[in-house]
Parts: sequence; structure tokens; C-alpha cells
Amino acid sequence: MRTVITSKYQTTIPKDIRENLNLSINDALEWKIENGKIVVLPTQKNFLKFRNAVKTGSGDIENDIKLSIKLRTERYQ
Repeated sequence: MRTVITSKYQTTIPKDIRENLNLSINDALEWKIENGKIVVLPTQKNFLKFRNAVKTGSGDIENDIKLSIKLRTERYQ
């Protein structure tokens, strides 16, 4: 596959590569030079390592909203 570098030094990632690597908007790429070749790697999505790290309980949304409004009101008085 071949792409072109634009006047702003940008290029397009071919669709087959995007789909194969599950790349999407705002994903980050790491660029390296190895033995005179450009190597482009998708960076790891580190937030997934925190999966199931925060335990939550069933909560009461109405009371949470009331408490939030009360705290915000007190802060700005």
C-alpha cells in the first residue's frame, strides 16, 4: 500500500491497516526508526489496565443529585 505525504507532512493510514489494528479517531501512534526504516506502532490504551479497579455500589441518584446541589450551593455562598 502506498500513501502520500501532504504539504503539512500528514499522511493517511490505509483502511485495511486501520481495520486490522482496530484504530479509530484519537488513537495514538508511536513512530520509531529501526535500521533505516520507519516503524509505526499503535500505543497501548492504558486505561484498560484499571478495569474493575473501582468498586461501585447501587447508589441513590436522587439523593446524590440533592447532595451535589447542596454542596455546590454552599461553595458559592
